Amino acid sequence: MTVELCLAQEPEADKLLSDDPFALLTGMLLDQQYPLEHAFRGPKKIADRMDGFAIAKIAEADPQGFEDLCSTPPAIHRYGRSMARRTQELARYVIENYGGRTEAIWTEGDPDGAEVLRRLKALPGYGDQKARIFLALLGKQLGVRPKGWEKAAGAYSEKGSRRSAADIVDGESLLEVRAFKKQMKAAAKESGAK
Repeated sequence: MTVELCLAQEPEADKLLSDDPFALLTGMLLDQQYPLEHAFRGPKKIADRMDGFAIAKIAEADPQGFEDLCSTPPAIHRYGRSMARRTQELARYVIENYGGRTEAIWTEGDPDGAEVLRRLKALPGYGDQKARIFLALLGKQLGVRPKGWEKAAGAYSEKGSRRSAADIVDGESLLEVRAFKKQMKAAAKESGAK
């Protein structure tokens, strides 16, 4: 059974995210300071320019050439060059630590949710929040539910929530997540002003 993700809101980009775990990991990496759906389109842009999306090709690419590829309009991110470097770091890390098998992050050694979270947080460009969101995405949309994943993912695992990429299944849920994030920013700004 293949799950069809709807994060990029573009069929071909979403198919790549659905079919390639490293593409999904990369899309999540790019999801910062940039509209979510555009971030998740980044792997497809890389694939189009590299004649396919292959973790080894990304890791081994000439760094300057890869930066140029990622920053050429339409760029993979508003900070195309720095995100190109992070993408290559991520590819090298997955190759060095998991033999290039991205899914080993959540399958190797039958890890529990806390261990998967620890592994995700160890990835270049992944902090605590991004790791929790990705863990929730695995559990909610991909059926990857190691023991204790909900506790490890925290509020992002809440059923029916509209907090993050883990909750986006169509255009409407994307708008709901965007509205939630806007509310949270406004509340944080207001509490900071007091």
